[in-house]
Amino acid sequence: MTRALFLLPLLIFGAVAGYFFVRLGDDASVVPSALIDKPVPALETAPLLAGKPGVKNTDFQGEVKVLNVWASWCIPCRAEHPLVTRLAEEEGVPVYGLNWKDRQNAAIAWLDELGDPYGKIGFDESGRAGIELGVYGVPETYVIDKDGRIRYKRTGPISPAVMEEEILPLIRDLRQ
Repeated sequence: MTRALFLLPLLIFGAVAGYFFVRLGDDASVVPSALIDKPVPALETAPLLAGKPGVKNTDFQGEVKVLNVWASWCIPCRAEHPLVTRLAEEEGVPVYGLNWKDRQNAAIAWLDELGDPYGKIGFDESGRAGIELGVYGVPETYVIDKDGRIRYKRTGPISPAVMEEEILPLIRDLRQ
C-alpha cells in the first residue's frame, strides 16, 4: 500500500510531463476558433475616422475579405502593417480594420504615420466587438469568404511566410 502511494504522484507527474512534451512543437499562433466556417457574428462598430464607415457583419457578403484587428499600442501590429497594406494594394483584397481597445486619437495618428489600407475601420474602444469575434489579443487576422463565413483566423502578426503559404493560397481558392 505504501509503495502504491509513492508511485501515484510519480505517475501523475509522468503523465503531465508527457503531455507537455508532446505539445512542445505545436505552433502557438494556431489557435482553434469556434467561429471557423461560421458566419461573422452580429457586430456593428462606430467608425474610427470621419467619412469612413465602421464595420458590421453584413459588410462581409459578396466577395472574399480580410478583417485585421489591430491597435496603435501593439508592436506586432506595426510589424505586420506592410503586409496588410500589400494585401489591399497589391493583391486587391478588400481589407477591413477593427481598432481594438485603443484611444481614437492614437489610432488615427498611427494610420497617419503608417498609411491606411482599410476600406472600412471599426472603432472598438470597449472591446465588445472583439468579444463577439473571440479576440483576446492583437493582431488577429480573419479571412472571410464571399458568403460571410470565417474561414481562417491568425492570432499574432502575419509574416511573409504565412502570407505566401497560408493566406494568399486560401484567398485564391475562395475566389474560385
